[in-house]
Amino acid sequence: MRSLRALGVAALVMLALPDSSFAEPKSGGIFRVYHRDSPGSASIHEGATYSINIPFMPVFNNLVIFDQHIAQNSMDTLRPELAESWAWSGDGKTLTFKLRKDVKWHDGKPFTSADVKCTFDMLMGKSQQKFRQNPRKSWYDEVNEVAVNGDYEASFNLKRPQPALLSLLASGYTPVYPCHVSPGDMRTKPIGTGPFKFVEFKANESIKLVKNTDYWKKGLPYLDGIEFTIITNRSTAVLAFVSGKFDMTFPTHITIPLLKDVKSQAPNAVCSVEPTNVSTNIIVNSSNPPFDNLDVRRAMALALDRKSFIAIMFEGQGDAGGTMLPTPAGLWAMPKEMMEKIPGYGPDVNANREEAKKLMQKAGYGPDKHLAVKVSTRNLAEYRDPAVILIDQLKSIYIDGELDVVDTAQWFPKVARKDYMLGLNLTGNAVDDPDQSFYENYSCGSERNYTNYCNKEIEKQFDVQSQETNVEKRKKLVWEIDKQLQEDVARPIIFHARAGTCWHPYVKNVTIMSNSSYNGYRYEDVWMDK
Repeated sequence: MRSLRALGVAALVMLALPDSSFAEPKSGGIFRVYHRDSPGSASIHEGATYSINIPFMPVFNNLVIFDQHIAQNSMDTLRPELAESWAWSGDGKTLTFKLRKDVKWHDGKPFTSADVKCTFDMLMGKSQQKFRQNPRKSWYDEVNEVAVNGDYEASFNLKRPQPALLSLLASGYTPVYPCHVSPGDMRTKPIGTGPFKFVEFKANESIKLVKNTDYWKKGLPYLDGIEFTIITNRSTAVLAFVSGKFDMTFPTHITIPLLKDVKSQAPNAVCSVEPTNVSTNIIVNSSNPPFDNLDVRRAMALALDRKSFIAIMFEGQGDAGGTMLPTPAGLWAMPKEMMEKIPGYGPDVNANREEAKKLMQKAGYGPDKHLAVKVSTRNLAEYRDPAVILIDQLKSIYIDGELDVVDTAQWFPKVARKDYMLGLNLTGNAVDDPDQSFYENYSCGSERNYTNYCNKEIEKQFDVQSQETNVEKRKKLVWEIDKQLQEDVARPIIFHARAGTCWHPYVKNVTIMSNSSYNGYRYEDVWMDK
């Protein structure tokens, strides 16, 4: 095992991991993983959940990717993939990639710069073919165009400098798609250039991939294939892993209490606990009453007892924070002393709730007039469990919540339409970078801005931090923006999760990312010694 950062975080459940880097990799075997639920489609670009990334990322390649054996992603860990190299122009407004010439799509057609242009033209909404959903369109708002120079060079021409564009391109959410395959076909029969080819996707049953014997990285992958079996009940899935039916659990799916069960029943299992760069938060439809009233939104934020959430769900192994992932895994988190000055983050929960009651009374509610709301959430344990705790905590400030569970296939379209009143949501940030988080989740008009929050002044600050090349100066700008987002109750952050992944000891070369679960699941050099 070459890179795991959670030893200090979760020594209780960690093993001394053997270093497999000196062992000779073995080819062969079907890698069996359970999947937590059934993805809405196979199209990564149209998805807003890593339920799509985990099974389908092995089908594709990016222009660049974060080194999958370094657990903490950063600009220093970027590696070439479909691009052989890249270079910025002197003014920082053109990013040019020289492309590999030996890559073929799974159907045998050659990969060229036209595929790069087609992919990003669709993402920017500039092509005749359209994605049905385009949750990350805001990532490319500063790109004027993607230009090609022959078959093996592509340039991103920007409106202004945006150094973080490279990080966005390295995300597991940013594969290159083939020009000759329609968006509709990519939902059901995806074709990529990656180490594994798509075989079949049976909704609510399984997803199967097979080794790409013509992969451009010679000698890889080692596995003959990957099979994902969809099991929505987490306890059932974990029992199946313990019994040997699966080689690995769904990544970052194991809770701290369940991890203890795994270790007691399968003591040889290798387990890692990592921050996931996923925040659990409250989303409100701020366009409609009563949540168009800032007092009501602030009251909700003041009612939160974050330590109780973390104690109940993670036995203390979770993190309070703002929009950006907390330290030490996160690179952009505001300092603790700054965070604790934000209303609702202070340690005196009772005092916070008394202030919340006054705000609710000001808005017309009180002991004799409660606010009745439906608390919508996705029908997964990671969503339902904190939603139940949230409903219990909101009772303390005259809000009576009723749980409304929504299937995965309907959840993201529902909240994108703003077809809800109040929700408990998990926001997975695909990259630990402010440009991804701010523009995607808080910019006016973004498809992923589920709360309709729109503040043009703070959006100007998004642009200021985005252009700043000095990391320390940029951090201070980011902290102030994050603080303002929390004070505006744009999307109240309850906690940042840590979660576990386990695999049997014969599985070699697994690295679990510590600051983005979305960027480390190509499986191209995973192998099994059995």
